[in-house]
Amino acid sequence: MKLSGEVLGGAKGEGIDFDYLDSLCKEVAEVKKLGVELAIVVGGGNFWRYRDFKDSGLDRVHSDYMGMLATVMNSMAMANAFNKMGVKARAMSAIKMPVVLQTYIRDKAIDELEDGEIIICAGGTGSPFFTTDSAAALRALELECDAIFKATKVDYVYDKDPMKFKNAKSFKKLSYDEVLRRELEVMDLAAISLCSGAKMPIVVFNLKKRGNIAKAVKGEAVGTLIN
Repeated sequence: MKLSGEVLGGAKGEGIDFDYLDSLCKEVAEVKKLGVELAIVVGGGNFWRYRDFKDSGLDRVHSDYMGMLATVMNSMAMANAFNKMGVKARAMSAIKMPVVLQTYIRDKAIDELEDGEIIICAGGTGSPFFTTDSAAALRALELECDAIFKATKVDYVYDKDPMKFKNAKSFKKLSYDEVLRRELEVMDLAAISLCSGAKMPIVVFNLKKRGNIAKAVKGEAVGTLIN
């Protein structure tokens, strides 16, 4: 499951709204009881991302590393929220910082998933110029996941921003080629290309509607299916 950092910021989209975080983790914990193995990639946009600070004077590489550190903060907070409620969760970082949290190692992550832990993948891909969408696609392929859930603030993939345009057209199903051809901004094009090559299905849905995660896990019709 790919979560934007903005989601964790609650209504303001900034910092961490711990009441919302606890509510989200409770919902995920209920879904976990369905018997699924779950890995989460969380963004860092509630603290920092390059496009929001282009005029800061920071070069792209250092700005992207700051964004990766933002994902580490979010992942630590989420793992703590799960563990407080008795749900085993482990944050693992693509950037080595052993004093802070465990380094992401693919085989270790698979072992923990099989043992019933929720794995939260922090630090993006560990390299600049890649978004956390690309990280989600990469981790999904590495961990042999069945699907990617892109949890967003809107109900479907649209041909343009539904927050700005009332006539935005929604899609219930799309092919990878359609997403690439139309340059739909559901995930970055590198992530879509990775999923296309591996035939990894993507389900895009509104995280704010309680029960949507469970519907996606059960294979029920929810949001937009890209395959």
